[in-house]
Amino acid sequence: MNTKLKIGVLFGGRSAEHEVSLVSAASVINALDKSKYDIVPIGITKDGRWLSTVNAIQLLKDHAPIEQLPEHVLLPDPRKQSLINVSGAFPQNAQKIDVIFPVIHGTFGEDGTIQGLFELADIPYVGAGVLGSAVGMDKVIAKQLLENAGIPVAPGISFLYSQFPGNEKEYVTRIERKLKYPCFVKPPNQGSSVGISKAHNKKELTAAIHLAGQYDRKILVEKAVKNPREIEISVMGNDEPVVSLPGEIVPSNEFYDYDAKYVDGKSAAHIPANLPKPIIKKLQACALKAYSVLDCSGMARVDFLVQRNGTIFLNEINTIPGFTSISMYPKLWEASGISYSELLDRLIGFAVERYAAKKKLKTFYTPKSDWYKE
Repeated sequence: MNTKLKIGVLFGGRSAEHEVSLVSAASVINALDKSKYDIVPIGITKDGRWLSTVNAIQLLKDHAPIEQLPEHVLLPDPRKQSLINVSGAFPQNAQKIDVIFPVIHGTFGEDGTIQGLFELADIPYVGAGVLGSAVGMDKVIAKQLLENAGIPVAPGISFLYSQFPGNEKEYVTRIERKLKYPCFVKPPNQGSSVGISKAHNKKELTAAIHLAGQYDRKILVEKAVKNPREIEISVMGNDEPVVSLPGEIVPSNEFYDYDAKYVDGKSAAHIPANLPKPIIKKLQACALKAYSVLDCSGMARVDFLVQRNGTIFLNEINTIPGFTSISMYPKLWEASGISYSELLDRLIGFAVERYAAKKKLKTFYTPKSDWYKE
C-alpha cells in the first residue's frame, strides 16, 4: 500500500521574483526524499496560468510555448482537495494533493493571497498562514507592529506613491529633515531587493521613489544604518519555534541588491557569523519575538542590521525565504545541524501539525432556536 504523501511544489507566479522561485523550486524538488513523497510540480506562468507536468520548471525557464498543454487549477472546494485539469470537459483528472509546499516569492505567493486559496481548498501547506504572510510581506505594516512590540527597527517614513507627483518638494523636504542622507527607498511589498535604491542626495531620492512606485502603490523610505553588518537568522516551527545560528552576508555591492544576491556571485556568506555570544542570544530572542508578533508559522528568515557597537535593527522578515543552493535559510539550518532534506521533512511536518490543530476548531455555531428561518 502506497503511504507516500503527495507534495504539490508550487513555483513561478506573477511576481518580480519569478526567476528566483524557479531556482528555489528545483532545489526543493531535488532534495525531497522520493521514498517518502510523491512530488507534483505545479508551475504558474507570469500571466497566471497553472500547469502541472514533470518538466514544468524547465518549461517556465525556457519560456516555452505551453498553449497545447493541459491547464490546471486548485479548486477552492474542501471536498476535493485536488488539482483539476480544466482543459476541456470540467472537471477531469483530479489529482489529490496532501500538502502544498509553496516556493513562490513575493507578490501573489508570499503575501497571503495564495494562502487564502489553500485555506479554502482545505489543504495543509508549508509556511505562514494568511495573516502572517500578509503582514510579513508588507514592510510598512510589519514595521508598525514590530515597533509597537518594542522591537528595534530603522526610522522610516511611508506614503502612497500617488501622493508624490505634484508634491515632490514637500515629501523630499520631509524626508531630508527626518531621515537625512543616505536613505533607502523601498516598495514595501517586494522581495529580493527588487525596486530598492540607496539615495545619497535629492536627485537620487526622487529617482528612487519613482522607481519604487513602479512596483508598489506604497513607498517606504528608511534611514540608512551606519556601517551595518547584515545578519540573518532562520526560524521554524509553529507554537514552539526554534532558531538557527546567525549568518552574515557581505554584499558585493553597496548594499545587498538583486545583482549581489543572485547575479554576480561575488557576495560572501559567513556561517556562523562571528559575533559575541550576548549579541547572538539577543538576535535569536528578537527573531523569535518578531516571529510571534507577526503571527508566523512553519518557517521564516529574519534579517538584521547590526552596528559595530552592538546596536541591532530588525530589517525585515521573509515568510517564504529562498531555497536555492546558495540561500541562507537552508544553509543556516545546515550549520545548526539539520540537513536540507531533514529540514524539508520538518517543514512538511509543521504544515500537517498546524492543519490537524485547526481541524479541531469549530467552524459553525448552532443557535438555541432557528431564529433565522422566522
